[in-house]
Amino acid sequence: MVCFVSHTSVDCHDAFELSEWWKALLGYVDIEDDPNLPGHEECMILDPETGHRILFIEVPDKKQAKNRLHLDLRPRDSGRDEEVDRLIGLGTTVVADHRGVHGPGSGWVVFADPEGNEFCVLRSQQEIDAR
Repeated sequence: MVCFVSHTSVDCHDAFELSEWWKALLGYVDIEDDPNLPGHEECMILDPETGHRILFIEVPDKKQAKNRLHLDLRPRDSGRDEEVDRLIGLGTTVVADHRGVHGPGSGWVVFADPEGNEFCVLRSQQEIDAR
């Protein structure tokens, strides 16, 4: 027997606000017949292309340290650097910039969402295939 990942859960202080922020970042949507509203303690969003879901759950605890698990994101419609610029324009916090550490065109950028949860933006699949 084996398991599969049902969805990814993110602990947070404001499930609605954080789900809205991630929807804008990822292009995810609310689940049909289960809209997220201000004050909801749990808000789930859906990738309309892949079906992946992220559930934001309100908890009283503050983030204590570096994430032990994080999302690695690949741009769908642009290159890594264009996506990095877009995210910076959205006010996303840059934690570390590792672009070029393994030669020209390599690397990734580490960001933090409004509640400090870290995630990385990698090169797009088109950029990888072109090398």
